[in-house]
Amino acid sequence: MMIRATVLALATAVGAITMLPGCAVTRGQSSVGEYVDDASITTAVKAKFVEAKTVDASSISVETLQGEVMLSGFAKSATEKSSAERIARDVKGVKRVKNEIAIRN
Repeated sequence: MMIRATVLALATAVGAITMLPGCAVTRGQSSVGEYVDDASITTAVKAKFVEAKTVDASSISVETLQGEVMLSGFAKSATEKSSAERIARDVKGVKRVKNEIAIRN
């Protein structure tokens, strides 16, 4: 039973090592690590938006590519737009923020 579990774990690890590098080339990125970093940055920014009382997280989209965060969607005011940008800038790993949020009147 123990040998079967070890063989299964080893087969899974070999499969992951073989398959993951093939996925790394998406969106022009050079490594799996960069892709994972970008995903964690996006998740962290979205989580901060949910925590913040000043930003409507459901109205703002977040995308990250090589540490550059792009914000899009709609804000109710210029204050909300600038607050979203400030929150995104404060997340660890963010190199630059491109704020494309439109203000809805």
